[in-house]
Amino acid sequence: MATEQKNYHLLVGIVALILIILMISVIGYFVSKPKPIVIQGEVEATEYRVSGKVPGRIEELYAREGQRVQKGDTLVHIDSPEVRAKLAQARGALSAARAQSNMAQKGARKEQITGAYELWQQAKVQEEVMRKSFERVQKLYDQKVISAQKYDETKAKYDASVAQANAAKSQYDMACNGAREEDKQAAAALVERANGAMMEVEAYLGELYLTSPANGVISAIYPHAGELVGTGSPIMTVTDLADVWFTFNVREDYLHGMKQGDQLTVSIPALDGKECTATINFMAVRESYATWKATKETDAYDAKTFEVRAVPDVALEGLRPGMSVIVKQNK
Repeated sequence: MATEQKNYHLLVGIVALILIILMISVIGYFVSKPKPIVIQGEVEATEYRVSGKVPGRIEELYAREGQRVQKGDTLVHIDSPEVRAKLAQARGALSAARAQSNMAQKGARKEQITGAYELWQQAKVQEEVMRKSFERVQKLYDQKVISAQKYDETKAKYDASVAQANAAKSQYDMACNGAREEDKQAAAALVERANGAMMEVEAYLGELYLTSPANGVISAIYPHAGELVGTGSPIMTVTDLADVWFTFNVREDYLHGMKQGDQLTVSIPALDGKECTATINFMAVRESYATWKATKETDAYDAKTFEVRAVPDVALEGLRPGMSVIVKQNK
């Protein structure tokens, strides 16, 4: 009887030990089972900075944050007295250049031509008088009646009258012909330069009213109405919600099964965990050395971090930049 009882207790102990070992094995299995790797990213979208080429003061803002806008909608009016002053200067320069070109093309006025003609006729009369005087003096000189000095003086006056008549004729011809071809070309070039300056100022005038570069939502407004802005200073940000993607920073030893063109199933906590598929369209190593990490304490190597981008296969209502996106996979 004692032997049977002893065997019974031994059997119970063995069974209990086996059960304990099985329990520990099961617990160890679940504890050591690889945990799913959670890769978290976020939603990004194309953003456009609205900025102008002209410095000035914000006269009026035609949109507010959160407002949907269409491409071409006027968003900002900038007031710039300097541009208006340059416009007045350009208009004055263009008017002066056109007047100068017209003067070169038309030539001298009718009154100037008439005056030049009268001077020419006067010089011709003077030349004729001096010619006759010289002919009389020539005969007297040939007869040895007058001295050589008197002859030379008369001849010099006659030559001067001929030259004066020729000069008057040249002035008359120049008045009739107008400006030289080179002067006309130079005047036309001045008009072209003034036109270019005018076009430049008009282009700056167009920059006083800034429009939306794309359809989207006003996600940020930086200055307030009445504040000064410089050249190229951002005034608004327009976010294109039709061009969104998911971006993840993934350590290279977690990239198993990820390559360009693959599909991922992601969940979005902000949309009540809604799931969707996305296609990987971009993979590149991050530039910063701070993304390196040793994978082991011994015999370690530096694991780089890659940026992985994926485009959702279908449009999701309510998806906004900055929302978290989660991908789960087993390593």
